[in-house]
Amino acid sequence: MKVKTRTLTHSGTAGTGAALRVGGLSAGYGGLDVVHDLSFSVGAGEIVGLLGRNGAGKTTTIMAIGGYLGKYSGSVTAAGVPLTGPPYRRAGASRHGRPALGLVLEGRSVFGTLTVRQNLGLAGAALDEALDLFPELKPKLPLKARLLSGGEQQMLALARAVGRKPGVLLIDELSFGLAPAVCERIFSRLRSAVADSVTGVLLVEQHIHYAARVVDRALLMNEGTLRAELPGADLTAREAEIERVYLGEDF
Repeated sequence: MKVKTRTLTHSGTAGTGAALRVGGLSAGYGGLDVVHDLSFSVGAGEIVGLLGRNGAGKTTTIMAIGGYLGKYSGSVTAAGVPLTGPPYRRAGASRHGRPALGLVLEGRSVFGTLTVRQNLGLAGAALDEALDLFPELKPKLPLKARLLSGGEQQMLALARAVGRKPGVLLIDELSFGLAPAVCERIFSRLRSAVADSVTGVLLVEQHIHYAARVVDRALLMNEGTLRAELPGADLTAREAEIERVYLGEDF
């Protein structure tokens, strides 16, 4: 049954300083669209949450923006640079010497056979800044990344991506498989890393209470379309109402 929703309090989209602009994006698999006509923006220094239940189309959106899907329609611009082609080309696109795009994909995307120091160096991340963000990694620098705990691997993946200082950072399910205490620490560090920066963040998350701690705006997705937008400050107070979107019910 098609979901009916009413628009929540609308906070507006990012202005002329947008780090990411998505226009009319439709994408999917095997010739079948999973997401339909998505248009939104993320401002420089802003964290925007893309929230929805499993199967809503959140990861498909991230994969399309990152170039992991072969076919899609619409436009994607990061830090003023049109993004086209495969992932390596999008990640390497740059403006004013800064990479346009950074990604932290679900499942802790680190190079397991390389040391923590090598992982950070390979990305060109400043070591001192990475350790300021996650001092827990300092004693782990000589270790192979595969020997780290799940939380430490997620810290490394985030430090490596942030350290490249991309125009926009795409993060898919930062809380995936992590203990609550670790999630609290990582989400708070993400907020610190973005503060006073020009990096915009699109954060895919299905746990509202974690997203509520860091996002400036939230986009609610259901059945492959954006249903509503609201300020991040409203997430906690309206969690029960928002859950009805996840369940496919009317507001």
